[in-house]
Amino acid sequence: MGYRAMKGASWQLNNTLEFRNITKYFPGVKALDNVSFVAQSGEVLAFLGENGAGKSTLLKTLNGDYQPTSGEYRINGAPTHFRSPNEAIEAGVSVIYQERQILMELSVAENIFLGRMPVNRLGIINTRKANEMASAIIADFGLPIHPTTKVKDLSIAYQQMVEIMKAYSRENLKVICFDEPTASLSDSEIESLFAVIRKLKQEGKIVIYVSHRMSEIREIADKAAIFKDGRYVATVDIDQVSDQEMIRMMVGRDLGDIYNNLDRSKTIGKPLLEVKHLSSYYVEDVSFTLHEGEVLGFSGLVGAGRTEAMRAIIGADRMLSGEVLLHGKPIRCKSPRDAMRHGIVLVPEDRKTQGILANLDVGANINISLLDQHSNRLGVLDTQAEQQVAEKSIRDFNIRTPSAEKKIVELSGGNQQKCIVARWMCVSPKVLILDEPTKGIDVGAKSEFYRMICEFAKQGLGVILISSELPEVIGLSDRVMVMRSRRIAGEVPREEATEDRLLELGMMGSETATAAANHRGENEA
Repeated sequence: MGYRAMKGASWQLNNTLEFRNITKYFPGVKALDNVSFVAQSGEVLAFLGENGAGKSTLLKTLNGDYQPTSGEYRINGAPTHFRSPNEAIEAGVSVIYQERQILMELSVAENIFLGRMPVNRLGIINTRKANEMASAIIADFGLPIHPTTKVKDLSIAYQQMVEIMKAYSRENLKVICFDEPTASLSDSEIESLFAVIRKLKQEGKIVIYVSHRMSEIREIADKAAIFKDGRYVATVDIDQVSDQEMIRMMVGRDLGDIYNNLDRSKTIGKPLLEVKHLSSYYVEDVSFTLHEGEVLGFSGLVGAGRTEAMRAIIGADRMLSGEVLLHGKPIRCKSPRDAMRHGIVLVPEDRKTQGILANLDVGANINISLLDQHSNRLGVLDTQAEQQVAEKSIRDFNIRTPSAEKKIVELSGGNQQKCIVARWMCVSPKVLILDEPTKGIDVGAKSEFYRMICEFAKQGLGVILISSELPEVIGLSDRVMVMRSRRIAGEVPREEATEDRLLELGMMGSETATAAANHRGENEA
């Protein structure tokens, strides 16, 4: 007997979820811009959009993780506002994120019914009943796990399935949202998940499914709500539009004069960094070449492996196989310090936790890469030399700060990022890796970074640019490497780089994207 039958749960048909003028501001960023549309029960609605389009932010404002700046939600016509995820759960709204929210030391059944364990007439927890109900849910999912097994003893995939089963078990469930739920699931586990999603759809639940995988969306979704730059574009019937049409709706932006007017490197030199068949625990068989004076872009969706490939190159993650050559000579970096000594440096994506030293001032943050040079045998620092480096960097990189003694956390995000770049340029690198360098900074600061990147390339540096902003990676790169599912999916020269092309490679892989491109060419002819 399935769980729904066991509980005698009634089906809740004709549910509606209305997003009404939802707007969300973060400091310097408008993440959601007046989003309005309706999700209906009895259908699976996919959310489609580039990285940063607002999909996950919208879900987080729905379930109380974030509070909308303005606008409201309506469930079955009633205005709804949740101050926390717990309030959302109590009202029948569940969001399943990639990050697991389970307790490892508890059993599967205890996690599924956490806070809702069945009790007997004396108020004592009825473990047998909990295990029985959990077994029924596990049977609905078709999984080979036992309700008494501790979650810590399950694979990552099964741990995520426990999180999904927890939401499925709630009798008042009206809305269930899946944010990239299949990232760690096998094909058979995905099929089990899809079977449950279809069951929920039949029961009249509102199902929202966020994914970058077009094949999955084709298989499970009825409609797709498309987002671009924090705005809702349209809702389309999956059966009535092609993948390419949906991708065009997700992009379709003019790169603008900000890229056309850049003073680019006119000469691409000889090979500088060669990566051959690199594999780590996080990427597989990655190969590419970076030339002197070149900006090599890396594009791909979240989780594609772009950052992980660079971490393996600099020794932050262990390289299991493959080879890295610098100026034709093999090198092996066991740590980022080794990489720095070879002239390879990385400006990380998360400057708050991996970039800045929040308790130190601007000067100390810049000089941290030069401690060895500025220290004598006794470890005494040459403070005068440090001051000179800090002041020169502030001038050269136009860092807006009253002095080098200003705490770095008191600067804007753009100026913090300039400090990190200045830090690594002090060591005269050969290869500069920039991971999402303009993330969270304003348009004015972005244009400064674009000019800076072009200037570095003109000086003969090899620049690797990782960016989730397609106009940025297209507008700055001489070539673009596209990653998908932890591998290189394709290489696109600057003159052929379009948002459609990069998204097709990142979402569908090289063979499918090439076939789609050929099909478009035939139609245009």
